[in-house]
Amino acid sequence: MSCSARTTRPSTICGIPAASPRWAEVAPAAFPFLDLANGQTWTLRPNAGPLPWWIFAPGRRVPGTTATDYFGGLKLWLAAPDKVVSDCIDPRARIADRLWIPLTVAVMNAAPEAAAARPLGAMLRDTFGRGEAACRPFVARRGLSAALVDPALARLARLGATYRTGWRLVSIDKVPHRATTLRFDSGTIDLGPDDRVVLAVPPHIAADTIPALVVPVGATSIVNAHFRLPHEVRLPGGYPLLGLINGTAQWLIAHDDIVSVTVSAADTLVDRPADELQALLWRDVARALGTPDMKMVPVRLIKERRATFAATPENLRRRPDAVDRMAQSFSRRRLDGHRIAGKQLRSAIRSGVRAARLACASLDNRCDS
Repeated sequence: MSCSARTTRPSTICGIPAASPRWAEVAPAAFPFLDLANGQTWTLRPNAGPLPWWIFAPGRRVPGTTATDYFGGLKLWLAAPDKVVSDCIDPRARIADRLWIPLTVAVMNAAPEAAAARPLGAMLRDTFGRGEAACRPFVARRGLSAALVDPALARLARLGATYRTGWRLVSIDKVPHRATTLRFDSGTIDLGPDDRVVLAVPPHIAADTIPALVVPVGATSIVNAHFRLPHEVRLPGGYPLLGLINGTAQWLIAHDDIVSVTVSAADTLVDRPADELQALLWRDVARALGTPDMKMVPVRLIKERRATFAATPENLRRRPDAVDRMAQSFSRRRLDGHRIAGKQLRSAIRSGVRAARLACASLDNRCDS
């Protein structure tokens, strides 16, 4: 599993210092690929600084492409709100199935024909558009629980917060301009005038809780598999990650004796039997490791049917703002003390930070940073 290093400050990974031993940094930035159809390998290697001279260096770009093939990135940067990725790229070009399509599926969890172009362009500006230091992959050495969840819970404990698991939000009691009670299936929490609430739940639960709230409709799936090998995993090229072309598996992440597989936009796979999926993914893993005849090792399969909302242009227009949409759902006036944050992984960090900052600002910065 991996997490972008540049979603908060350049020196942090999701708020955790980049130098943390919980993370392995790929520096300089490199994105290795393997084409399972013909065994060809290559590594995408952006250069330092914002001027992308790497696209003129054959050894740094996708084989068989030219520098002009990468100008599709500019079309994504400048895309209108109603455009999808396939409007901005040539699907027949060699670079499409070796860069633009894998990138779209990984970032947007959607096919180019459905994925909104504008947010993908924003991602390119924030990463490749700023040079290799802005797009270095970070891989959790012991998994995301040890890298993110455990430190977050420890931080909350130091601040005196109470963390409760298994509490599902059912409804919110309110008076004009203010929520008064949060009702969960396991209890209630009364709210005072100085309390601040950040609603961080999936869109369909937010809509059930606040019926007037306009949220994205539809969702797309992700399938993950974690294989435990009898020895330390070493991927081709020596990097802790590997992109696969012409396979079912899309990305491999290696840490110790575990190789993790990610398949995004997996709606056509998620309902297939677990043993069938495991065998299908293991076949790609074994081929990538150069051991195609190796018997399948112990595996844990995870299916997330509602991993993200469907990232279409229409849904982006329906996506609530951190403050405005939630306020409108309660009344025509501003709702004091309540913020909404995205649940989906690809935007949860930024929207969570924005919601927290707005809450702090409403308290005249009376909360710890």
